Amino acid sequence: MAKPAIFWLEKSVENVKEQTAVSQEPAEFSIKTIILPLLAIIVGMIMVILDSTVVNVAIPNLVQYFETDLKTIQWTVTGYTLALSAVIPLAGWLTDRFGAKRVFLFTIAMFTLGSVLCSIAQSPEQLIIYRVIQGLGGGMVAPIGMAMVFRLAPPERRGSIMGMLGIPMLLAPALGPVLSGWFIESLSWHWIFLINLPIGIAAFILCIKFLPDTDRGRTPALDLLGMILAPIAFSMLAYGVSEGGTSWTSATTLTGVIVGGVALILFIIVELRHQNPLLELRVFKSSDFSRGIILAWVSQVALFGAMILIPLYLQQIKGYTALETGLILLPQALASGVGMPLGGRLFDKIGARPLAFVGLGIISGALFILSSITAETGLGLIITALVMMGLGMGLSMMPLNTHVLNAAPRKLVGRVTPLTAAAQQVVVSFAVAGLTGFLTSRIADNTTSTEPTAIVHGLVAGFNDTFFLAACIALFGCLLSLILRKPKPMLEEELQNGDTPDPAMMMGH
Repeated sequence: MAKPAIFWLEKSVENVKEQTAVSQEPAEFSIKTIILPLLAIIVGMIMVILDSTVVNVAIPNLVQYFETDLKTIQWTVTGYTLALSAVIPLAGWLTDRFGAKRVFLFTIAMFTLGSVLCSIAQSPEQLIIYRVIQGLGGGMVAPIGMAMVFRLAPPERRGSIMGMLGIPMLLAPALGPVLSGWFIESLSWHWIFLINLPIGIAAFILCIKFLPDTDRGRTPALDLLGMILAPIAFSMLAYGVSEGGTSWTSATTLTGVIVGGVALILFIIVELRHQNPLLELRVFKSSDFSRGIILAWVSQVALFGAMILIPLYLQQIKGYTALETGLILLPQALASGVGMPLGGRLFDKIGARPLAFVGLGIISGALFILSSITAETGLGLIITALVMMGLGMGLSMMPLNTHVLNAAPRKLVGRVTPLTAAAQQVVVSFAVAGLTGFLTSRIADNTTSTEPTAIVHGLVAGFNDTFFLAACIALFGCLLSLILRKPKPMLEEELQNGDTPDPAMMMGH
């Protein structure tokens, strides 16, 4: 799901207003005038969103193909999400510096190149590096694509046209695991990346031909020191968390945590002192914002960390094929698609606190169910837990995102969305690294011998312990939601500058 830069959307709105003022008799708008540019943007976005969901199903096959372990292969996910977080805040600056169309074309090309490289990787290390290249390209596709659509659409039709972008955001998570499973079973894992080549070429040609050229804005000073410190801090902390699953006192764990921690402290100091920081950390002065985003992080750790474990369990313990796994995961995505609009409607009436409490309560219940499954557990119970997770996510995520935006000081709201979008990717990378490291450790501790029955027992016990940890994190989030309070309404003069951002655009890949 997508990660915008609202500041650039607001500037686009101002440009639209200026153009409207100049034109005395504006032509009547027709959807036909923007359908081709919209198609070009959607093709590029759906390619990136699809790729964010296909790898989870492929992880067991990648472990087997490269003859490596889960802790190594999980960095294909962690490295990708960290790369996304690194470039999301740069989308606006690059748009001002080089123009939206040019940057969008570059990101599509870079993502496609990274996909082709992933398909020919000869070692896990190569695959991780190529996934980082993918992430560096893919991270800016959604924010810049959203900004261009926002600019193309007239104000009175903006809601319905932006809603069209919800189609790839809802379909991609549902179709991604199924397509991944089909490619792996019918062809090979290489095709989950190679399929992006024709899609990327089509998107590139459509963008060249149909996307309008956009004016460049005034380029603010770039936070170079922040750009250097942020990847060091987040990648080293993720490495330390991953290694901590095995031992929190090992040299590798301590190195990652100490180096990452020092870099993080320096990054915070730099951001608070910079006039145009990479991430606007001053927004944390709002206690309502801080409560909301911390709760969002807790829920993301539980939810997205667990989501990478489920395909592993289904294939390694239950013995399902990759395609069967993708089909089993489909109800979760569909339930999320049902919960999102329901959560959005209820938010206007009852606020974020009850929805976050109920949603996280449902998620924690689902994870507690998964923490007790065995090799003999029926498929019906597993699908029930998956539907619960999808519904809980749909009910809680959008209200939490909206609450965070509402709680931000209005003068900083343009900088909040890059912060929340980038932070979500960092948190997901920590969740994946931490829970896979914990799973590996628990499997090793519970496997007493090399007998087949002992190995199966160790695998089941390891998954149970890891799901239980995720359930406890979700339950903590459920209780934490009780401290949420409705943000104070903005003063009228604060609301006069800029449009209210769309919280749907905060959703992550």
